[in-house]
Amino acid sequence: MASIFTRIIRREVPAHIVAEDENYLAFLDILPLARGHTLVIPKKEVDYVFDLDDETLSGLHIFSKKVAQAIRKAIDCKRVGVAVLGMEVPHAHIHLVPMNSMSDINFSNTKLKLSSEELAGIAAKIRDSFQHV
Repeated sequence: MASIFTRIIRREVPAHIVAEDENYLAFLDILPLARGHTLVIPKKEVDYVFDLDDETLSGLHIFSKKVAQAIRKAIDCKRVGVAVLGMEVPHAHIHLVPMNSMSDINFSNTKLKLSSEELAGIAAKIRDSFQHV
């Protein structure tokens, strides 16, 4: 059975997509730690990030760097934190979390509850910034 992320790639499930190329997709986390919290995934469905072939893994990180640069332009933050947890969805992914302090990337923090309209607005800002990275 396809993961929820594969279903997003296929456009079977809606998502607030911020960036995409032929191999990777970035979209907003629907229960973010911070405004602009983004998930970056390879389009190839592989459960564990360190099971990705070297080319896909390195490409994922290069694509994530560009997305992080766009997030930093679009969202007021000091840094964009990176986390690879991989336990919640069986599809390799990277979390990019806008941060102003170390505690902003604590995954036990209460998640934000943003409306679809708020998420759409954030996604549009990041998409626009991505065009200029």
